[in-house]
Amino acid sequence: MSDVIIKDNFESAPPASAWRDFWRVFFRNKVATIALGVVLVIVLVAIFAPFITPQDPYDLRSLVLRDARRPPGFVGANGMHYLLGTDSQGRDLLSAIIYGLRISLEMGLIAGAVAFTIGAIVGCFAAYAGGRFETFIMRLVDVQLSFPAILLAFVVAALLGQGKGQLILALVFAQYAYFVRTAHGAASAERQKDYVQAALSIPMSGWFVITRHILPNSLPPLIVVATVQVAAAISLEATLSFLGVGLPPTEPSLGMLISNGFQYLLSGRYWISIYPGVALIILIMAINLVGDQVRDQLNPRLRK
Repeated sequence: MSDVIIKDNFESAPPASAWRDFWRVFFRNKVATIALGVVLVIVLVAIFAPFITPQDPYDLRSLVLRDARRPPGFVGANGMHYLLGTDSQGRDLLSAIIYGLRISLEMGLIAGAVAFTIGAIVGCFAAYAGGRFETFIMRLVDVQLSFPAILLAFVVAALLGQGKGQLILALVFAQYAYFVRTAHGAASAERQKDYVQAALSIPMSGWFVITRHILPNSLPPLIVVATVQVAAAISLEATLSFLGVGLPPTEPSLGMLISNGFQYLLSGRYWISIYPGVALIILIMAINLVGDQVRDQLNPRLRK
């Protein structure tokens, strides 16, 4: 059998061998490989944004209001060439999109990492503790999962106000329950296995059993959920910024750029909204394609 079952490798093969097998299978999928390349390019562009963008969209002194809403290819009064045109505030749209990708990745990765950490710990501890505590936590999670994530994020963001910190808290609150549910399911299965039961028979702390035995073997499904939730966090951030409860107007996030240009679509100034929208779609699609391949490898039963 040519394909490698990665889940089994995480349990029996050395870590280095497991990761080599993982990437060997991953790169057989050309679509996923291209998507991963797109994600890496976007990450590098976002990291080095201050060095490669023709304009700093945060610097108000570099903005020329009379050059606002200019079409792609326009040459401004200062001699600057606007490859993708300008937005409603006179910012170079290419520079604003690159900085917007930077903000989207920052929001998605930070919110995903925090939600991952909280969800993994709470879910594993609930499965280990059992009893009323487990029932209480899982019923609370079930209630939260019955509401759409965008509704929860919108309410929390509206209550906390605009800002990066407030938006991250709103995204974490809307997403941590998915990690709790996944971690609880994986940890409950691990807790019934012989090696965990043997560890429980020895006098040792519950935290040691969770972090040393239960949590490491519950990571594969959590990694799958993480790839999906990072893309979901980026989409949520853009939606909240578009609705005016996310980042402030001074932050050139992709959602804010789309919102700023939405009112000009009917007047023919399509580029202000369309180009940031295309960048957002490419980013989310690439992350989801990578996540689909990771899911298929870490969950062989989902393969067709």
